[in-house]
Amino acid sequence: MWNVLYKYCVVAAMFTVGSLGTYAENVSSPNGRLTATTSGATLNISYNHKHVLEIADAVAADAQLAFVRQIKDDYQMLTGKRSHCVNEAKEYRCGNMLLRLYDDGIAFRYESSESGVGKQPAYRIPEGTRRWMQQWCDSYEGFFPLSTTYKVAPVPSYSGISKSAEGWNNRWGYPALLEPQNGVFVLITEANIEHGQSASCLMNDGELFRITPAALNPQSSVAKTDHTPWRVAVIGQLKDIVESTLVTDVSRPSQIPDAGWIQPGVVSWIYWAYNHGSNDYDIIRKYVDLASALHLPYVLIDAEWDEMRDGKTIEDAVNYAKEKGIKPLIWYNSSIGWVDGAPTPKFRLNKPEDREREFAWCEKIGVAGVKIDFFSGDDQRNMDYQLDLLESAARHHLLVNFHGATIPRGWQRTWPNLMSTEGVYGAEWYNNVGTFTNKAACHNATLPFTRNVIGPMDYTPCAFSDSQHPHITTHAHELALTVVFESALQHLADRPESFLAQPKEVQQFFGALPTVWDETRYVSGYPGESIVLARRNGNTWYVAGINGTDEERSLETPLSFIPDGKMTLYEDGNPWKVTDSVKLPKHITCKARGGFVMVVNK
Repeated sequence: MWNVLYKYCVVAAMFTVGSLGTYAENVSSPNGRLTATTSGATLNISYNHKHVLEIADAVAADAQLAFVRQIKDDYQMLTGKRSHCVNEAKEYRCGNMLLRLYDDGIAFRYESSESGVGKQPAYRIPEGTRRWMQQWCDSYEGFFPLSTTYKVAPVPSYSGISKSAEGWNNRWGYPALLEPQNGVFVLITEANIEHGQSASCLMNDGELFRITPAALNPQSSVAKTDHTPWRVAVIGQLKDIVESTLVTDVSRPSQIPDAGWIQPGVVSWIYWAYNHGSNDYDIIRKYVDLASALHLPYVLIDAEWDEMRDGKTIEDAVNYAKEKGIKPLIWYNSSIGWVDGAPTPKFRLNKPEDREREFAWCEKIGVAGVKIDFFSGDDQRNMDYQLDLLESAARHHLLVNFHGATIPRGWQRTWPNLMSTEGVYGAEWYNNVGTFTNKAACHNATLPFTRNVIGPMDYTPCAFSDSQHPHITTHAHELALTVVFESALQHLADRPESFLAQPKEVQQFFGALPTVWDETRYVSGYPGESIVLARRNGNTWYVAGINGTDEERSLETPLSFIPDGKMTLYEDGNPWKVTDSVKLPKHITCKARGGFVMVVNK
């Protein structure tokens, strides 16, 4: 029996209604907002009687949808935007396709590698449709610019660059956000990648964006599955998109029976300010001391800890952290992505016997988790390897953070020791090129509607000082990112002296900051312009907003669902304005690229 006291069990109750094979004249979601019809080989989806999504080559021509069963997903999550997840769906069969119409979207998969029409299905995205789509690269580190056309030039710096005969980029990563009708949105992604499967991307030919799986591994000893992953489209208003748990709803339940050892939290992080700092024991001590001063539970010792100078070792650093009451996390190179010229340690996790030995050593000396970096894409080799890493880490009670890796596809439910995944153009890019300075605010206001919807995102937020390239977001904007962006391990990017120079109220904010949420609510905003989110942990609400534009902007904060209580407001000032009140404001004026955070205690 799984331990329900810790809320780590995952229960999916499925109730069968009706008989298999009964032709369904009314194919709809339980709440009736979503409906599906077939026309030839095309599956058409409508929302409140408005056509919103067309999937070509989805079914065999003239095949009919037959009702299978009613489904209720009801389970607990240890991490994420909501601890108790509930969703309902009606499941239908059409040939070898299973289709689920949930209250907030659809999911479909095939019981073979293809749709039954000789090719992979394709989403039709008509020219003129507003879309926020990322050009594909193996690390998913790109922007989601607003566009109304597929005719976009490829970004030369991206790996895996691909273009059509006309010269346009034609390879796109998940998730893809569309606005097919005014005020109605569709977020396309996939979920529940299993051993023996690869992930996929979208390859477009004109308006048809075809689901294109990455390569399977012909040498793999892992049996291929008899079904595809779930293809997912979250559908509705922006509230439905942001609050959706559809990716985990269709994913495999937890494989960790007793997960009481899994403890999310805030992390002090060396790399942003000191690229090679983790080979310097004295710099590591500074970040351990920062974690102690701010009452953070974790410190991350990043790359090159195996090359520590002045006679010190990683065990010296781990012991220093433990003496201070701080739990250490350490970095590894996956050794299948960037290897030549890349930092160490390398090749310690690739073979099963080496991985078990290394993780056993980590557990023995008191390491709490591992950050594993530099994977090489979406193929089966990478998917199987990451699943093997999660399983092995769980046996040794290690938290996991994947970097330089593909996006989450529901593994945070299956392996709840997966705390976060990079797969995002985040704050470390201030170290690399000057591009981020002028794009960060708009990008930050797009991610809550795109990348962060589908799972934890290790953006490494909140820098008040500058790295190699400056930031022009305000201090309050940076603070708000720690709430707006969801990640069970929230790595703070800035240097110790910068954090310790902030007002006492700001320093205390970090020590109390949760990284997992019982509830998340969309309050207001639009992709690329602004976002206001309210997140609850226990009896405390955190409300955070950011302005993604270059002009002063008033952000709407309708918060009637939050009970009265003591409120502390952190907002744009010079550089701070921190006030206490019991009255929640109905709107907050933010500076250009500004932001705010409210903490409301019942």
